[in-house]
Amino acid sequence: MTRLSSVPLSVLDLSFVISGGTGPQALRGTVELARHVDQLGFARFWVAEHHNLPSVASGAPDVMSGQILAATERIRVGSGGVMLPNHAPLMVAERFKVLEGLYPGRVDLGLGRAPGTDQLTALALRRRRDVEVADDFLDRLRELTAWDTGNWPADHPFRNIKVMPVDVKLPPIWLLGSSGYSARLAAQVGVGFAFAHHFAEHDVLDAMLGYREAFQPSERLDKPHAILALSVVCAPTDEEAEWLAGSVDLSHLRRMHGDYGPVPSPEEAAAYPYTEADRSFIRRNRSKVLVGGPQKVAEGLENFLDTTLADEIMITTPVHDLAAKKRSYTLVKALQAAHVAA
Repeated sequence: MTRLSSVPLSVLDLSFVISGGTGPQALRGTVELARHVDQLGFARFWVAEHHNLPSVASGAPDVMSGQILAATERIRVGSGGVMLPNHAPLMVAERFKVLEGLYPGRVDLGLGRAPGTDQLTALALRRRRDVEVADDFLDRLRELTAWDTGNWPADHPFRNIKVMPVDVKLPPIWLLGSSGYSARLAAQVGVGFAFAHHFAEHDVLDAMLGYREAFQPSERLDKPHAILALSVVCAPTDEEAEWLAGSVDLSHLRRMHGDYGPVPSPEEAAAYPYTEADRSFIRRNRSKVLVGGPQKVAEGLENFLDTTLADEIMITTPVHDLAAKKRSYTLVKALQAAHVAA
């Protein structure tokens, strides 16, 4: 039996707008995808928070989580993540306690340190000019957990404020990251960690193994749980997967140049006038993307599991066509079943 046969498989979807499509279609596509992977037996489904990006339809993971929870039956649903610098910790606690109250045992609260946008939009989100430039994430995290535990200093002005519903605890907290600092912080405070290898520049082994080695048990989590987020494009053949992945390659290339437009079609990607520098970038970026037929993808997943010791794999498949995306997840889940049988 291989590790692929036993680790949970999960999904991250950003509600990408595609060329020729609309924002509402992207949002509805995320809900449709969630229903599909729920039926397939995936462990969790996370949605993200990004702002002022024409390629991303949703900046509200709490709203999307509520819609997805209502449309699914068993899969865990949550934020991958709420960008805590953009929000009052009290507001985050309220919203996720409401979700947990409505769907007990099915909600995750993933938190990120970045604003998920550019500096001007981050300023507009906070609606004030005296915004602190220092990283106050840890202070915000402590405040968020204090709203849940009530462990305030005796003289703290917030200690008598109650977060409704008072008889519901916050869902499990995860820290998201693309750096070694995020991994160390998650280990220090004793929560789950999700590493965004699909876009991170930081060394994946340093982050994943460093988190595990430094983990300190807490009231929230007694042992480390590390999720590895990967881009995966799986199709019946290597050739078809490569064709579909053209959309991913061109999207990454455009974002590298500051163009965050809708996800292009494979036809647009094939017709793009790539320079040699462009092709070199795409080749390097492919270290973060698994592309191929079932056998090739299975080998890639096994390699990541063996080297990173991930407790869970979270897959994002930012291709142009929703049907091809759903099929990719179907094929990956079938790989896991095949490895169990083997």
